[in-house]
Amino acid sequence: MLKSYKKFGLLAAMLVLVGGCASTQDEVYYNTQAIDDPFESVNRAVFDFNEAVDGAIIHPALKGYRAVVPKPARTGLDNFLNNLQSPIYFANEILQGDFDDAGTVFVRASANTFTGFGGLLDVAAYEGITHESEDFGQTLATWGVGHGPYVVVPLIGPSSTRDYIGFMVDGFADPLRWYLFNIDEDHIYYTRTGLDYLNLRNNLMDLLEELQKSSIDYYAATRSIYVQRRDAMVNDEDPDANMGPAIPDYDDF
Repeated sequence: MLKSYKKFGLLAAMLVLVGGCASTQDEVYYNTQAIDDPFESVNRAVFDFNEAVDGAIIHPALKGYRAVVPKPARTGLDNFLNNLQSPIYFANEILQGDFDDAGTVFVRASANTFTGFGGLLDVAAYEGITHESEDFGQTLATWGVGHGPYVVVPLIGPSSTRDYIGFMVDGFADPLRWYLFNIDEDHIYYTRTGLDYLNLRNNLMDLLEELQKSSIDYYAATRSIYVQRRDAMVNDEDPDANMGPAIPDYDDF
C-alpha cells in the first residue's frame, strides 16, 4: 500500500490534471465511493484563500527557489526527506498486516541510508525496489473507518477528517520527533517540517497550475480526484492509473 506533520502531504493526493470535473453536490461518487462535503460553503471560501496565497506568495517564491537551487539538489532533498519517513511507512504497513510491504520499506530504507548517502540517492529505486507511502489515514481505512467529512484547512489544503486525524497521529508518533524533542533539539524537527512543506509544494506547483487552468470548477475537481486517489492507495492500486499525468506521492510530508 501511498501520503508528520507530513500531511501537508495529503494535499498531493488531490492534484492531477482533470478537466470539467464539476459538481455542487454534497457527495461525490466514484466507483461507489463517496465523501461528504457538509461544509462546502466554508471549504470553498478557505480554498479560495489558499488559491490566492499560492498565486501571490507561494508559487512566486517556489519559482525563485527553482532558479537558485539546481534540479539534482532538489531531487536529493526529495529523496532524503522521503527516506526520513520510512519508520512511519514501516509502522503503518505492520498495523495494516502487510508484512511483505513492511519488509520492502525496511530494505529500501537500509539501502538508501547506507549506500545512498543517508537517502540523498534513491539507490533502491535503481534496483527496482519501488517506493510506496503509507500513512495512518490509510491504516484507519483498512480498519473500516470511512472518509468522514471533507475539510479544507488554511495554508495546508483539502483532505478528509479521517486523513487529517491520520496526519496528526503520524506526526505525533514520528520517532525522529521524539528523539529531537528529548535532546532539546526541537528546532531541527521544525526545520525539517518546513523543508517538507517546501519540497511538497515544489512538487505540486506545476500540477496545481495546470489543474486550475483546465478545470471548470477547480474546487470540485480537486475534491473528486482526492476521493479517487485515496481509495486507490488504500486498495494497493496505482493511484495515478487512468487519472492523467503522474503526481508526487501523497504522504511524503
